[in-house]
Amino acid sequence: MQRRNFIKLSTLSFAGLLISDFIKAVDKKNPLLKMPDSVEIFSEDKYFTLHTADQQKWKYMDVIVELKKLETSIEVNVQSPDISLKEVKLYWKYDFTKSSSTLGDAWERTYGDISWRKIEETKKLPWYSVVHDNNGAICFGVKTGCNTICSWQITDDTLQLTLDTRSGGKGVQLNDRLLHAADIITTQNEGDENVFATVRRFCAQMCENPKLTLKPVYGINDWYFAYGNNSAQLILETTSMMAALASDADNPPFSVIDAGWAIKSPLLPDDCCWGDDFSVSNNKFGDMKKLAEQIKSIGMHPGIWTRPLSAKYSDKISLLMPSIPGRDDPKTPLLDPTIPENIERIKNLWKTYDQWGFEMVKHDYTTFDIFGRWGFQMENEMTAPGWQFNDNTKTNAEIILNLYKSIREAAGSIILIGCNTMSHLSAGIFDLNRIGDDTSGKSWERTRKMGVNTLGFRMVQHKTFYDTDGDCVGLTNEVPWDKNKQWMQLLAESGAPLFISASPDALGEEQKKIIRESFRQAANRQPIGEPLDWLTNQFPSKWKLNGQIVDFDWG
Repeated sequence: MQRRNFIKLSTLSFAGLLISDFIKAVDKKNPLLKMPDSVEIFSEDKYFTLHTADQQKWKYMDVIVELKKLETSIEVNVQSPDISLKEVKLYWKYDFTKSSSTLGDAWERTYGDISWRKIEETKKLPWYSVVHDNNGAICFGVKTGCNTICSWQITDDTLQLTLDTRSGGKGVQLNDRLLHAADIITTQNEGDENVFATVRRFCAQMCENPKLTLKPVYGINDWYFAYGNNSAQLILETTSMMAALASDADNPPFSVIDAGWAIKSPLLPDDCCWGDDFSVSNNKFGDMKKLAEQIKSIGMHPGIWTRPLSAKYSDKISLLMPSIPGRDDPKTPLLDPTIPENIERIKNLWKTYDQWGFEMVKHDYTTFDIFGRWGFQMENEMTAPGWQFNDNTKTNAEIILNLYKSIREAAGSIILIGCNTMSHLSAGIFDLNRIGDDTSGKSWERTRKMGVNTLGFRMVQHKTFYDTDGDCVGLTNEVPWDKNKQWMQLLAESGAPLFISASPDALGEEQKKIIRESFRQAANRQPIGEPLDWLTNQFPSKWKLNGQIVDFDWG
């Protein structure tokens, strides 16, 4: 009988057949993947095969990829003194049943595009991969905070891990430095554990020290009814209106001022998401310290939005990243995060926000501003080829991690929301991560696509990586209330952060009543919501919330 047919017919969990080569009798929840069958590197647009005598140290010329077996992981270290290195690829020979389906993560946010897929339909799976069939589930991944950008690919007979070592769009120049590229881990389902529970447990293994909030985070945001046409007066009016609907004195909501408050660039006077200096307010907002104090006096915590990599229109070219496709508008210059002067400038933003009295900062656009692409555009390459940062001795992952850690250090006790931040590099650093692209105050279909999808497939990361922010309820007259009411219920009862962006003219008595109840629930710890039909439904509609089964009609 052929091996493939044996696996298809076997009553044993296929997951148990895939994991082998334990160092010792470790906990079954933390098994160790066997060493790879082959290793390649990618340099100068060519792949080169490495050779080994013991499956631990792989060599090509002066390139060494060394794999160390630790108790529950495989540590990958890379040396490449002379060769500029773009990728390291590890391959395992495995037989997967064709009936299996697989799930990966997203580079940064999701775009309504994440779901379980048949193996033959899958392409790159960012950060981790879960393979599932009727007999069980097995998870392959890398620990969060890794120094390379990692993705998995699965065919019916091969498992492949790519460690992207690029610096900008070129190969990294490691020189004499040893790169700790990643730590590979794996697990499989235990007993009667369902797939959701297995993946949540695996996420906790990947992120050993998540950055979690002391109390549940919830509140309001002006974006989905103002869309940048905001002012201090509007913020105070909506804060007062919504504060009257909050009742938990021990955990008041946040009022987050979104884009539109910063001083404009003279080259883009009408662009709300581009500022010339995000430490200076425009004349519609005036004294930001006074505004933060007023928000507090009304009964909410003040929060603010920022775009840390935006440069001043008059900045020296030597401080900027080069122009590349997708990032080539001379009116929107961007700071090079490998220049220490720029990192200090970014850190000073948070010192300013702290002095103003803001208790939460939502920072945005860093992935797009670095790579010139959104996550859904990164299928084949993360960024345009051929460009480099001022410092090309660090990988893109290392550069991003340094940026994130610098922001965290400068922020101190300020709660941080990462938006358009790389998920696996945000975990353990930011308190909240905006896990999907924008919902909407204009189109229910967009909220369904971006909000419902991302919450359904990334709730496994809630409280294991960070708090998963599925984005706002855009409560306006343009979005059907019967749909928004359900979206609000899911956010409030799932334990995820709840943010409401409510236009004053859309608030009737029924809306206020539901918001009061939603705020009450969101202010208190809730059991983690579980999507019960996520294996078959791209927009999960059956959820387990507070021990009850709830069916939603997303339309």
